[in-house]
Amino acid sequence: MAEIYGFLAKGGIMMIPIALGSVIALAIFLERVWALRRPAIVPDGYLERVLDLVRKGQIGEALATCRGSSNVPVARIAARMLEDTDIDPEDAKSVAEEAGKKESSALYRFVEAVGTIAALEPLMGLLGTVLGMIKVFQQVVYSSGQGAVDPGRLANGIWMALITTAAGLVIAIPTFMAYRYLVSRAERLTMELEEGAVTLHLAIRRLSGRAGESG
Repeated sequence: MAEIYGFLAKGGIMMIPIALGSVIALAIFLERVWALRRPAIVPDGYLERVLDLVRKGQIGEALATCRGSSNVPVARIAARMLEDTDIDPEDAKSVAEEAGKKESSALYRFVEAVGTIAALEPLMGLLGTVLGMIKVFQQVVYSSGQGAVDPGRLANGIWMALITTAAGLVIAIPTFMAYRYLVSRAERLTMELEEGAVTLHLAIRRLSGRAGESG
C-alpha cells in the first residue's frame, strides 16, 4: 500500500482532485444503482392490481392502495391521477404528464454529476500534465545556469505529467461507462412509468365513459 501511495504521490497536487472525483463518482453510482432498482420504482404486478380495482369501479380502494405505497414512484403517479377522476380528460392527461415528469426527474437525480466527473477527469489529468511539463522546463532553465541538467529532477516532472494523464483517463473511462449505464436505466424506468400512466389514464376514461352512459 505504501508503494502504491508513493507511486501516485509523484503525480503531484492534481492527484487529489482526480482521486476525490473518483470517490464521489463511485458513491453516486452505488446510490443510484440502489435507488433505480425496478422493484423500487415499478414493482411487479402493482399497477395491474390498481388497474383491476379501477376497472371494477373501486376508485376509493385503488386510491387507498396507492397512498399506502407512497414511497413507490408509480404509486404516487397513480394516486395523483385517481384523486381527480372527475375532471376533463385533457386536464387528466395534463395531470398524468405533470406527475410523470416529476417522478422521472427524480430518477435522474445526481446522474449528470457522474457525467460531469467523467468529463472533468481527463481535463484535470491534462492540467497535471501541463504542471509537470512546467516543472520540467523550470528545471531546465535553472540547471542551464548551473552548467548541467539534473536527470533525476527532470524525471520527477515527467513522472508528474505522465501519472496525472494516465490517472485521469483510467478514472474517466469507467466513470463515463457508469454514467451511460445510469442514463439508460433511468430512461427505461421512465418509459415504464409513462406507459403505466397512459394505461391508467385510459382505464379511468373508460370508467368515466361507462358512468356517463349509465347516467
